[in-house]
Amino acid sequence: MVQPNEPEKKSWILGVGHDNEDGHLRITRGDNYRLFGGSEQTHEVMQETAVKFNEKLRDRGKRLEEISKEEFRDIAHEIGLSDKHLPPQTADE
Repeated sequence: MVQPNEPEKKSWILGVGHDNEDGHLRITRGDNYRLFGGSEQTHEVMQETAVKFNEKLRDRGKRLEEISKEEFRDIAHEIGLSDKHLPPQTADE
């Protein structure tokens, strides 16, 4: 529970595409994600992935701020992301 003077915790998914060669700046913002760059195809894939991730969160009745790192990885694997697309695991996980 958030205390009256304590700011609400907010988590974000950040997607960054590096394969843009057409000079077009692509930015997509959602409730809990920000996507920057990439080719048209890459950016579209990032958008689809963010939507699928949020659908899985809704299915679980949770918000991004409420899941553990392990649950994040579980959802990522459920929607087809491989470990190469995820941050490395730390020793405390």
